[in-house]
Amino acid sequence: MYDAFYNLKKKPFQLNPDPEFFFHSAVHKRALAYLRYGLAQGEGFIVVTGAPGTGKTMLVKELFENIRGAEIVAGLMVTSQVGAEDTLRIIAATFGLSYDGDAKAVLLKNLENFFKLKAKEGKRVLLVVDEAQNLPLQSMEELRMLLNFELEGKSIFQVFMLGQDELRATLQAENLEQVRQRIIATYHLRPLEEEESREYILHRLNTSGWNNDPKFHDSAHQEIFRYTGGIPRIINSLCDRLLLYGFLEELHEFSGEEVQVVINEMEQDAHHGAPEMRIEQGPGANHGPGVIAHRADAPFTPPVGGNVEDRLQYLESAVAGMRRTIGRERALLRKAILLQLDMDEVYSEAQDEEGA
Repeated sequence: MYDAFYNLKKKPFQLNPDPEFFFHSAVHKRALAYLRYGLAQGEGFIVVTGAPGTGKTMLVKELFENIRGAEIVAGLMVTSQVGAEDTLRIIAATFGLSYDGDAKAVLLKNLENFFKLKAKEGKRVLLVVDEAQNLPLQSMEELRMLLNFELEGKSIFQVFMLGQDELRATLQAENLEQVRQRIIATYHLRPLEEEESREYILHRLNTSGWNNDPKFHDSAHQEIFRYTGGIPRIINSLCDRLLLYGFLEELHEFSGEEVQVVINEMEQDAHHGAPEMRIEQGPGANHGPGVIAHRADAPFTPPVGGNVEDRLQYLESAVAGMRRTIGRERALLRKAILLQLDMDEVYSEAQDEEGA
């Protein structure tokens, strides 16, 4: 779609985490360093927290890219509100072990055997728990118990927990003292600063083969940062809509004005606004002297007779109404395209899963 219009190799602001687009901001480099430190230690918990959209999942993807080929067997577990025994089943499933209908003792024994088998092969098992703020306290205790498995005095299992801000508060619970004692490092991801936001946008564009088309003016960057607060996922969402808007309007430069148009559309989508009503100045009779009320998409019928000034005013109102209608139709077209792109993405993922 717009990627061809702007001669881009791929969509620069897709929401799916892609390690190719990993942005080495100061905060993300530091977080990655903590994860690498944890890998070097080879034991305990490493905890990374941050608000939604700050890049925790992208961090995990980058980590997995870095350890590919290393002597580490890594698994990703995305949690939900599950009981302690279900947590063990999810972990077993993550590493391809039997789990359906197995008793807790069997699950624990299977996991221990798996950890020891990999250790004898010279490997270590790493579990990355995403959305860890959803873990019940008892599930965290189960993870801590798994950390007790050893072979020849060496730890053979390690856990990275990534979660939203609530995870920090959860870990301070009175009955999680033993869990806290096993945490060897923690880090909190903050949003990007304004200059980092600019660099982030340019990084993703450059990674997609951008050749300064479209051009982003300073005012566009300022407006993007003002709206997104430096949160990468929101930046991606806004910039993706902005490029689609530019494609439909055939724009090759963006200022703060174009960004604000797209922001208004996004906010209208969020609030499901009612059809717009306009108040136009004119020789109306039902709404007071000189006022005509109509919907923005209502047809205009020039008055029969009347002086030239009245007819000119109606024609100007008609042109304004048509412009609003065209603008709204373009906005609806953008929404339709976005919906179709989402459907295509879901279909593509389903095809990939069937192929696997």
